Amino acid sequence: MNVIATSIHQAQPALDVAGVSKFFGSRLRLSVPWRAKSAPKKRVLAVDDVSLRVERGEIFGVLGANGSGKSTLIRVISTLLLPDRGTVRVFGLDVVRHELEVKQLINRVSVDAAFFKKLSPMENLMYAARLYGLGADSARSRGLEILERLGISRKVALEPMEEMSRGMQQKVAIARALLTSPVLLLLDEPTTGLDPRSKKDVQQLVLSLRHEHDATVVLTTHDMDEADRLCDRLAVLDHGQVIAVDTPERLKQAGGSMEDVFMRLTHEQKEAA
Repeated sequence: MNVIATSIHQAQPALDVAGVSKFFGSRLRLSVPWRAKSAPKKRVLAVDDVSLRVERGEIFGVLGANGSGKSTLIRVISTLLLPDRGTVRVFGLDVVRHELEVKQLINRVSVDAAFFKKLSPMENLMYAARLYGLGADSARSRGLEILERLGISRKVALEPMEEMSRGMQQKVAIARALLTSPVLLLLDEPTTGLDPRSKKDVQQLVLSLRHEHDATVVLTTHDMDEADRLCDRLAVLDHGQVIAVDTPERLKQAGGSMEDVFMRLTHEQKEAA
C-alpha cells in the first residue's frame, strides 16, 4: 500500500459522493438539401444529483440499464471527468482539488480497457508498474501471481496481447489494476465478455481483495446474480438518479430475485415519471 494510503484516517468513508451532476452537450446537425446546418447544443443530464457514501472495506454495487449514468459516475469518481455540480471525496480527498493524491489511491477497470497489443500481458503490467513507481522485481513477481490466480499461465503471460481473446484481455486489465494495490478499486462491468469459469475467477478475486488487502470496491454490472453475490450494498440508477440504496437482502424482501427487484424499481420509476 502506498504512503498516502497508510496515512488515511480510519474514520473517513472510502467514497463520499454529494449532490453530483454531470452534463454533456452535443451539437445536432440538421440535414438540408444543399448543406449541413448546425443546431444549438442540446444538454444531456447524464448524472442527476447523485449522493452516495461507501464505507471502507465495502463492496458497493451500482446497477442500471444502458444509459443510466453508471459509467459516467465511475469516470467522475476516477477523475477522468469533472463534476458540473457537487463534490466527490475519496478518503476525504476532493477529486478535483487533490487529483494527483486521489489517483494514487484508486484504480479503474473498464469494459473497454486499452493495451499495447503488440506487447505481452507481463510487459503491459511492467509498464503500469513503472508509471506507479513500483519496483521491477516485486512488480514482476506480484504480476505473475495475480495473472496465475486469474487463470493466465506464465507461458501465456509472455505472448502478445493481440493473440488473446477478449475475455483474456479483460483479465489482464483486472490484473493491471490490482498490481498497484489500490485502496479504492473501481470496476466498470469487469466481467462483461468473460466465460462462466473466468467470471467466477474474477469474482473470487474481488472477494479476496477485501480480506487480503483492505480494499474497497465499487462495482457496476448488468449481472444481477453477480451483484447479489458480491455486494454488501447496492445503488440502483435510473436516468442518472439514484432510486434505491440498500443491501441485496433488504431489496429482495418484497419478493423475487435481484433481477425482479431491478425490473420492479425501474418500472415504478417509469410509471412515476
